Amino acid sequence: MTQQGAALQNYNNELVKCIEELCQKREELCRQIQEEEDEKQRLQNEVRQLTEKLARVNENLARKIASRNEFDRTIAETEAAYLKILESSQTLLSVLKREAGNLTKATAPDQKSSGGRDS
Repeated sequence: MTQQGAALQNYNNELVKCIEELCQKREELCRQIQEEEDEKQRLQNEVRQLTEKLARVNENLARKIASRNEFDRTIAETEAAYLKILESSQTLLSVLKREAGNLTKATAPDQKSSGGRDS
């Protein structure tokens, strides 16, 4: 019986040793889980901050794009109006030159020749 008792004691010692090893492995796993949960929390905070920053950047970008579009529209309208002014000025100048020429002809002394006979 002592042999059976010794075997039982060996089994008991082995069992306790295995349980202790399992407990150590579990504790190590718990430590790793906690580290990863901490990392997860840190990353989630970082993602939240970056998401908020991205939203602010998108809002600013949208406002600036709208302003740029307004500038583009204003510039295009101004350029179109300026071209109309140039065209009108050119037309006015042409009309003025033509009328000045007509006035010059109308007010010039009659240059009818008398056929070479001066009296």
